Amino acid sequence: MIIALLTYKVSTEELDQYIDAHRDWLKESIAAGRLLAAGRKVPRTGGMLLARGELDEVKAWAATDPFAVNGLADYDFTEVAVTLTAEGLDALKS
Repeated sequence: MIIALLTYKVSTEELDQYIDAHRDWLKESIAAGRLLAAGRKVPRTGGMLLARGELDEVKAWAATDPFAVNGLADYDFTEVAVTLTAEGLDALKS
């Protein structure tokens, strides 16, 4: 399991020019089974991606995000071996 934290490098106005493409990419990634969850940081200074796969695979996948392609965000990746989950979240276990 990989947690990717995004930090926006541009204003939200500039970011919003790419938000539809980013959301389409997120939806495609969920449908493909790579992405398990995504959301914004509060306040809106970045985001979070919870992804399946090996670290190198996830980094390569994240590089196709329209936010990455257009240089709008920095990405920080953390690999986690999930061993305990609440009921209903067994798919998160390594």
